[in-house]
Amino acid sequence: MNENLFASFIAPTILGLPAAVLIILFPPLLMPTSKYLINNRLITTQQWLIKLTSKQMMAMHNTKGRTWSLMLVSLIIFIATTNLLGLLPHSFTPTTQLSMNLAMAIPLWAGAVIMGFRSKIKNALAHFLPQGTPTPLIPMLVIIETISLLIQPMALAVRLTANITAGHLLMHLIGSATLAMSTINLPSTLIIFTILILLTILEIAVALIQAYVFTLLVSLYLHDNT
Repeated sequence: MNENLFASFIAPTILGLPAAVLIILFPPLLMPTSKYLINNRLITTQQWLIKLTSKQMMAMHNTKGRTWSLMLVSLIIFIATTNLLGLLPHSFTPTTQLSMNLAMAIPLWAGAVIMGFRSKIKNALAHFLPQGTPTPLIPMLVIIETISLLIQPMALAVRLTANITAGHLLMHLIGSATLAMSTINLPSTLIIFTILILLTILEIAVALIQAYVFTLLVSLYLHDNT
């Protein structure tokens, strides 16, 4: 019970060297591939889910926006597998690190915004000043819209970090309570353990949903700039 509550969020090291890079590269190795003409059921299901997700995200995009389809599909697969990997015991979740999430959000957001300024600069600048704005409010609205644009990558990263971190902390607390109650009251232990199982199922859903939400918001930013 004296274990540090945030110990599981510390980046692991091997012989003093950071092991986060190896952990980040590990999830792609779990994706099955086939060398045969006819795929098995697992790969067929995997390909069907990828096509379904790609179709839903790319339906609203034009031709220029659909050039990002491979990047967005790779992004949602990477975040989902990384989140699920963190649910394993004694594992590390890279998406609980705000620095990593910012490293994903800022380049994607910047690429979408730069594409918008290059392809349709008038529409991009029009977002800073809504039509029919009273003249005295123009400077204030321009500042507000500029700030709202600049905090978009921060909002992406903080949303993913907060949701994954909160779920892990709650599982840690309930798991510690289950262990503490096991020597005191068995019926209460069974109730808490049931809650822990239900929370684990919920966290699996949250891991997948947060990957979809992160990628969908990037897709919406891209849609607004293409």
